Amino acid sequence: MEYHYRTKGVCAVEIRFALDDDKVRDIAFTGGCNGNLKAIAKLCEGMTVDEIEEKLAGNTCGYKQTSCADQLARAVRAAYAQAHA
Repeated sequence: MEYHYRTKGVCAVEIRFALDDDKVRDIAFTGGCNGNLKAIAKLCEGMTVDEIEEKLAGNTCGYKQTSCADQLARAVRAAYAQAHA
């Protein structure tokens, strides 16, 4: 199933991805640092929600208390919780 997550506090405005049980696929960011976010998307392709959360949750960007990577971790966890509610 495809999910759209509106980010908060970062340059990217949206994250789109597919969730196949607990595997995350087809990650795409709208806005933000294009090259870095393409790299994050490629590196996280096929990872589980737990793996993404373990590696990226809590990551910050400059003075911000979050980052696009942290927002991805939040997005996949929220989608997983919604899918398994």
